[in-house]
Amino acid sequence: MRIGIIGAGAMARALGGGWSAAGHEVLIGARSAAAAEELAATIDARAGTITDAAGFGDVVVLGLPVQALPEVLDAVGTQLVGRTIVDCTNAFAPDAAAPEGTTAFVLAEDAVAEGIAARAPGAHVVKAFNLCAAEVWEAKGRIFDGRRLAVPLCGDDEAAVRAVAKLAEDLGLQPIPAGGLHRARYLEALSVFTVGLWFAGHDARAMFPPLDAAFAVTD
Repeated sequence: MRIGIIGAGAMARALGGGWSAAGHEVLIGARSAAAAEELAATIDARAGTITDAAGFGDVVVLGLPVQALPEVLDAVGTQLVGRTIVDCTNAFAPDAAAPEGTTAFVLAEDAVAEGIAARAPGAHVVKAFNLCAAEVWEAKGRIFDGRRLAVPLCGDDEAAVRAVAKLAEDLGLQPIPAGGLHRARYLEALSVFTVGLWFAGHDARAMFPPLDAAFAVTD
């Protein structure tokens, strides 16, 4: 598969490196030509501009800070028509109401994925890979307590969701279809909540029992 990644940061390295190793064609596009070339050389990919990445990929990954999305999408929006767009971004801000000395976060922007879809009409946006840091996706560990690390996917186009699910599997991950794009805002909220717990030293995974123990009686 041809994958264009817009951005040359940690997420681009983690995801792009994994997909390149799995045999996909990856092109890194960034505003800094030097940054794109440096990362591309590191992960055995091609380098180019943001426009190049948008036009190259059957799948285009937005590995950018949220505040950069409007400018980039306005610049390449027409090239994204008909393409699958992976949104792995999070809009975090410090939680000013947290007790002194506590690291916590709130959402700086609601429904980022839906905003991307609105700015890129005709593109098929899938929210994915936003729950863990780039270092987790780049690490070799995939099985924890006997369970494969999962990636929830939210999107409205079935073919696009299937394509991103295959890309998750190629990274050794377990894709979980999690509903339409309107549900992506819950993934974004879950991320800001669990990351805050991790930063505070709590095991967020301990909140969730395994499937065979997760049951309830209908009221």
